[in-house]
Amino acid sequence: MTREAAPRKRPATLRPVSRPRLYEQLVERLLDYVQSEGLDVGERLLPERELASLLGVSRASISQALVALEVQGIIDVRHGDGAVILDIPPERQVLAALRARRNRLQEVIEAREALEVKLATLAAQRHTAEDLAAIDDALRVMAGDIADGGRGVAGDELFHGAVTHAAHSGLLAGLMIEISELVRESRIESLAQAGRPEESLRAHRKIADAIRAGDTAAAGAAMAAHITAVSDTALLRDA
Repeated sequence: MTREAAPRKRPATLRPVSRPRLYEQLVERLLDYVQSEGLDVGERLLPERELASLLGVSRASISQALVALEVQGIIDVRHGDGAVILDIPPERQVLAALRARRNRLQEVIEAREALEVKLATLAAQRHTAEDLAAIDDALRVMAGDIADGGRGVAGDELFHGAVTHAAHSGLLAGLMIEISELVRESRIESLAQAGRPEESLRAHRKIADAIRAGDTAAAGAAMAAHITAVSDTALLRDA
């Protein structure tokens, strides 16, 4: 009777190969394009519509790839001005950063839920007239940017910063500073999605109304709902 060999333990270097996501493949193609065309910092990529046509994909897929480059500071997507090159790092470095960002995004969302819901409830308790003015200013900045065709990123950041300040908690504010760069990445990813800037602005107004009314439960609930909504990103859906 022949004795069967024991199953061979898989070497760590022979892990199953995962299929690259479409936006990762597009990032590779775009970086190759920049290199092959000899583009430099300050120059522009082709318009989204043209890139989508040349690569045979949807504009939504191109937009996602451009956002992935934007959050790493490689390009700056400007309304009415296209994608301007800011940096040209090695391709391997870019792809490694993309995968690391995808892996930590869920943790960033969890941190925001833990911190910002509490900050909103405290803001409803502790806000001053100056705090409310800062919140209203942030809403105006975001609304103006969206009305002009932008994504409202600066106004979004100002609003969450104003709510944090209105909570008057030095420790929680310090923790928000610690994750601010990671939040910025998720903010850009979220607000790049169709309809999301307007949706976020409506949510901000609801949070602001609850804070102004001193309704801690409503402020916390509105912030929780907002964080859940903005956390629905293409990056996580593709994970």
